[in-house]
Amino acid sequence: MSRLLLKVLQPFWRLSRGLTLGARGCVLDGEGRVLLIRHSYAPGWQFPGGGVEWGESIGAALARELREETGVIMTGPAQLHGVFANFASFPGDHIAFFVVRQWQRPVVPRPNSEIVATGFFAPGELPADTTAGTRRRAAEVAEGCAPTVEW
Repeated sequence: MSRLLLKVLQPFWRLSRGLTLGARGCVLDGEGRVLLIRHSYAPGWQFPGGGVEWGESIGAALARELREETGVIMTGPAQLHGVFANFASFPGDHIAFFVVRQWQRPVVPRPNSEIVATGFFAPGELPADTTAGTRRRAAEVAEGCAPTVEW
C-alpha cells in the first residue's frame, strides 16, 4: 500500500471503526534472532504483521500477514505476549503481539512495493532505525521482562 493511499484511507478507517486491531509476530530463529521488515510506506524496521479484517480471527490475521510479508508459515501455535495500546498511531488502535517459535520459510519473498526488506537480527543488535515499539517488544522477549502497556 502506498504512503499516499494509506493517508487517504486512514481517516475513513478511523471514522468507520471505533477500535482497530492489529496482529504482529516476533518470529525467532534457532539463534534467538528476530525477523523484522521494512515497509515502503512507513519508516523504520518493525515486526511483520497488519490489521485484523472483518470476519478474521487474530490468529488467522497473524498467519496471513506472516505468510504474505515474509514467507513464514507457522507450524505450531504462536504464544500471545500481550495486547498493546498503539495510541500514537490512532486513539483506538491496539496490537496483539505474538511470539512464533515453530515455523518454516520455504520461499523468501523478493522485495516488492509493500515490503522492501526483511532480515533476522539479534535483539541487542537491531538496526539503528528500528521503531521504538519494536525495540521494546524485542527486549521483553529476549530478556523475559514484563511488558509495558503501550506499543
